[in-house]
Amino acid sequence: MIQNDDLLRMLNLLCPMYMLLDESGVVTHVGPTMQKLRPDEVLEGQRFLDLFDLTRPRCVGAFTDLLAAKGGKLNLSFRTAPRTALKGLIVGMTGGAVVKLSFGISVVEAVRDYHLTSADFSSTDPAIELLYLAEANSVAMEASRQLNLRLQAAKISAEEQAFTDTLTGLKNRRAMEHVLARKAGGGMPYALMHIDLDFFKQVNDTLGHAAGDYVLQQVARVLVEETRREDTVARAGGDEFVIVFDHLTDRPRLQRIARRLIDRLEQPMRFHGQSCRISASIGIAISTEMPDCDPLELLNQADMALYAAKRGGRAGMRFYSRGMDVTEFPTDLAQSRARTG
Repeated sequence: MIQNDDLLRMLNLLCPMYMLLDESGVVTHVGPTMQKLRPDEVLEGQRFLDLFDLTRPRCVGAFTDLLAAKGGKLNLSFRTAPRTALKGLIVGMTGGAVVKLSFGISVVEAVRDYHLTSADFSSTDPAIELLYLAEANSVAMEASRQLNLRLQAAKISAEEQAFTDTLTGLKNRRAMEHVLARKAGGGMPYALMHIDLDFFKQVNDTLGHAAGDYVLQQVARVLVEETRREDTVARAGGDEFVIVFDHLTDRPRLQRIARRLIDRLEQPMRFHGQSCRISASIGIAISTEMPDCDPLELLNQADMALYAAKRGGRAGMRFYSRGMDVTEFPTDLAQSRARTG
């Protein structure tokens, strides 16, 4: 077989995935890209039919059978791992044959598995266009994924802002109502604790709104520290807070929590050298004690219990009971609280 340097340079340039075979089917030379598929193996000197399994043509027993295949088209794969599937064309020539191989539609996977680049293919090989298309598609998909991630993050951030009180970092009233709406008809036991700050107006009037904001932030910190991760702590508005206790309906335990909150909030808070003094009144309503009560009505009952606590002398707490009728109190509880501080 003729294997002069000009022929080899031509084959390396035109079809870098080629094999030259002698008249007995032994590999005498391989293209540079073909060798990359088996970098640690010497392919020259091995029989072509020992290297590959053929699925087209079938039942090839000898090299002469392979040369006689109609059209010379081959479908084959390596016998050893990785068993990359290939397509090929064999053409007989004086002293043997030349086999031109390609990856077919699996070119993208082959480029990835064997770390190939465009330099490993003929410049006219359609695989180059496939690689460019695959790369462009990969870039576009990654850009789309990143955009979706940013949009999702922006959506989550917007939802968090919509449900967060900006001053205290607690849930806001909208979030609290959303939590309560999910409990309607759910059958899950829970308790509501409605907290109103005593003497907060005096802090605002005497020390200014900056001091009032500081007090609200400290109150929020105390409420979070005295509750569990699964509880919802919300600023319902102004100096009012609501805590939703999931799966907690035990009166003594709720009473202990309320007493700890009252005791801690009575501690003076220092703001720019000034002492801010407040206290808290708390009303509690328990879902299991009012089984037919929807969450908003239960919140109203906690509100009535809160007003009863304020009437009892502030810095106190009350549980709602059926004997506690709203008609006993002014119809506008907000106006009444404004009058009592």
